[in-house]
Amino acid sequence: MGGAAMSAWLGVVSRSHVERGVGLGIAQVNHGKMSGLTRMSGGDWIAYYSPRTDYPDGDPLKQFTAIGTIIDDDIYQADDGDFHPFRRRVDYLTLKRAVPLAEVTDRLDLTSGPNWGYQLRRGLIPLSDADFEVIRAAATD
Repeated sequence: MGGAAMSAWLGVVSRSHVERGVGLGIAQVNHGKMSGLTRMSGGDWIAYYSPRTDYPDGDPLKQFTAIGTIIDDDIYQADDGDFHPFRRRVDYLTLKRAVPLAEVTDRLDLTSGPNWGYQLRRGLIPLSDADFEVIRAAATD
């Protein structure tokens, strides 16, 4: 992207956790750690890719399951009993459908290199504007 600030992100999260986040209007990545969330800014887009239905042992899914906009620059820590994850507020789009990765693989920069899937292990990665648009269009048009 020629040094321009990233404006889109890919979060890698199970579908059940994505659905909970959409219901709460929040983004949470990397098991509630703060570090990934600090890389985002208000107005950035986040798309979620769900390798599985549930974490850690759900059925394989490999779909893009949610898309939203980071609402502001605030990061907060939630109190979820013994779990205190860091979160950001998100305005989620209403998707017409989840998009199977296989349907858009040939149009994504993300999947063009060898061993491309390895980067997904980081849990949150920058997403090119072109890739974001491919995913958004497939999910909403």
